[in-house]
Amino acid sequence: MKLLLRKLPWLVGTLLAVSFFTFMLVSLLPGDPAVLILGAGVSPEAIAALRLEMGLDRPLLIRYLDWLGSALTGDLGRSPMTGQLVMDAILARLPVTVQLGLMAIVIALTFAIPLAMLSASFAGSKLDRTISGIGFALMSVPGFMMAIFLILIFAVTLGWFPATGWIPFSVSPLANLRNALLPALSLAMIELALYMRLLRTDLIDTLQQDYITLARAKGMPAWRILTRHALRPSSFSLLTVVGLQLGGVISGAIIVEEIFALPGVGRLLYQSILQRDLLMVQGIVLFIATAYVLVNFLVDLCYSLLDPRVRYAG
Repeated sequence: MKLLLRKLPWLVGTLLAVSFFTFMLVSLLPGDPAVLILGAGVSPEAIAALRLEMGLDRPLLIRYLDWLGSALTGDLGRSPMTGQLVMDAILARLPVTVQLGLMAIVIALTFAIPLAMLSASFAGSKLDRTISGIGFALMSVPGFMMAIFLILIFAVTLGWFPATGWIPFSVSPLANLRNALLPALSLAMIELALYMRLLRTDLIDTLQQDYITLARAKGMPAWRILTRHALRPSSFSLLTVVGLQLGGVISGAIIVEEIFALPGVGRLLYQSILQRDLLMVQGIVLFIATAYVLVNFLVDLCYSLLDPRVRYAG
């Protein structure tokens, strides 16, 4: 509880800063935001109506406070392009992006943890160099290239999975997983390599500690030393990166969702940018940034579960 109270002011301050800079995305654009949104060919009456709706005739600080108050109640405005509420549009597409992100992280961790443990157990060997080489190769491939490669192999050539489209889990769980697997793999490959390299480095350092030497001297099996005594204290860097990826999964999914034609938040952001739907872009950016900050705050609190000494750190 003390740790939570100590970090809560920093959370509030960070969220306020995030909201202010997000608001300024529209307010500091060159020219009239109403003209940028509607285009130069519309009537002056339509521009004046949008300016009045956005409150552009009021002082900047007053507009920010009104916008912040509405945002706190879940009202991020209404898109002038589609007429849809921004929050409704985000929430309607959020399950797709969240499912992709969670599947990608689960897939990456499922392979990264055992590979890192295997590599650290035989550090410096041919096996270690082979695993590390594969990891570096995966890290060098951009996500969109991995997506195209997977489509060519598993959708076009083998025909095992669909190349595009989305079926909700509530309609058909099996079809949903078939549609989600290739996009999730596209996101997971790079994360897998990153997780594996981080955990391997920390495990090698942990395995050199005195208490590990003592466990070996007592005749404890190597697998038990790794899983029971080395994995947990070596997970700090991994937990941090996983937390960052959970918060930033939407930004990573923008291109992948567009390639696979998935109705997620990333694709909504991409299309809103192309359509100059500034209010939609502003709302999505605020949503992403807030999720990013909150997830990392929770990860920070989780440190105390991995290592109780964090609770008493200054």
